[in-house]
Amino acid sequence: MSIINRFIAAGVLAVSTLTALPAFAANAYNVYITEWSYQSRGAGELGEYIEISNLGAGDVDFTNWSYDDDSRNSLTFMLSGFGVVKAGESVILTEVSADEFRARWGLSAAIKVLGNMSPNLGRSDEINIFDHELKLVDRLTFGDNSVGGIRARFNSGVPGSVDVLGENNVHGWVLSQVGDIEGSWRSTVDDIGSPGQTNLSIAAVPEPETYALLLAGLGLLGVAARRRSIA
Repeated sequence: MSIINRFIAAGVLAVSTLTALPAFAANAYNVYITEWSYQSRGAGELGEYIEISNLGAGDVDFTNWSYDDDSRNSLTFMLSGFGVVKAGESVILTEVSADEFRARWGLSAAIKVLGNMSPNLGRSDEINIFDHELKLVDRLTFGDNSVGGIRARFNSGVPGSVDVLGENNVHGWVLSQVGDIEGSWRSTVDDIGSPGQTNLSIAAVPEPETYALLLAGLGLLGVAARRRSIA
């Protein structure tokens, strides 16, 4: 293969690599909101929850991470109690106690749950997750009275596909159903969801250094091809 043809082939590879990137908005941790419910059938309609999942290949230390609703203030409710969230692990925030939530959903002690969450979620609200540097990691704004919105009460809201992760577009979310792709089930108070687990997965996203090396290699090939054509 001539060096010019190699250059063309490398260009095609670069384009295919770039177009293969996932459609969702990737963040540095690959940590995302993956489920939520703002109201329960339980006593006093208490039992709302938020599921956060580490969909990356590495563990993430949640020390000094935090949650807030539409006030968008970091350090409002601390997530340090989750400790290190392992790759593929899902953790739960809920307004009831951790023990009560586990009992309702039949969860083992291995599922990390932080109870007595505050502030609580409303019918039209927002979920904000911040890292230890007080930077926003993920946000989901919702309102069940908006066109295309979903009413995530009694049935939790889950992403319709991996493409909506990190996009802050609730219109791409759907209501959980018993036996759905997430393996949702009924709690003891007849809520439907799959807290503490997710079947979502994402492809590995190349690091910025990978792209830098790729572009540098293409540049060298271009120079070599140009010199050959001049000679």
